[in-house]
Amino acid sequence: MERNIENEAKLIIENFPRVISEKDPYKVLVQTILSQRTKDVNTIKASLNLFSKYTNVFEISKLSPQDIYDLIKPAGMYKQKSQRIIELSKIIVHEYSGKVPNTLEDLLNLPGVGRKTANIVLNVSFGIAALAVDTHVHRISNRLGWVKTKTPEKTEFELMKILPKKLWGPINGSMVNFGQEICRPISPKCSLCLLRKFCPSRKIR
Repeated sequence: MERNIENEAKLIIENFPRVISEKDPYKVLVQTILSQRTKDVNTIKASLNLFSKYTNVFEISKLSPQDIYDLIKPAGMYKQKSQRIIELSKIIVHEYSGKVPNTLEDLLNLPGVGRKTANIVLNVSFGIAALAVDTHVHRISNRLGWVKTKTPEKTEFELMKILPKKLWGPINGSMVNFGQEICRPISPKCSLCLLRKFCPSRKIR
């Protein structure tokens, strides 16, 4: 059966949509840093704790990492994340007049910001076509046979070749949901997968 990867991506997006209500670039940036290596519920709790006490980059830039340890502790790795959040807040205030930059190059220069985080901010907050690849996108794209890559960065560039720009933004959030509910790292629910007839990895399970 001939495959149409664009249509397969659309199926994931339509069936596993993720709505991101927050658009503020600074909050999206901080939330994405908090989300690293933790679950959504922990990210939400840490974010609510932080922004209920400190509302903007100017307030947070004046703090020390220790000031927010307890607030973001639910997200895990709170010492490292606190350090990154305070450092990037100071840079945003002093070098960008309190406004989160809207270019990939400038975002990647901020501490703790990699390509995934930068691309999420560009797409969600600035409406720029950008494809964020996290562990879910990387794993599922390879498992489905869309790409054959060793790193998330290589997956990003390969997916950009085969998916239209209109799908770059929504595919990340949808694959996160899909990866948590169906195409899990361990014991994926292949029998429930809407792409099981296309997936080359299903045959070995």
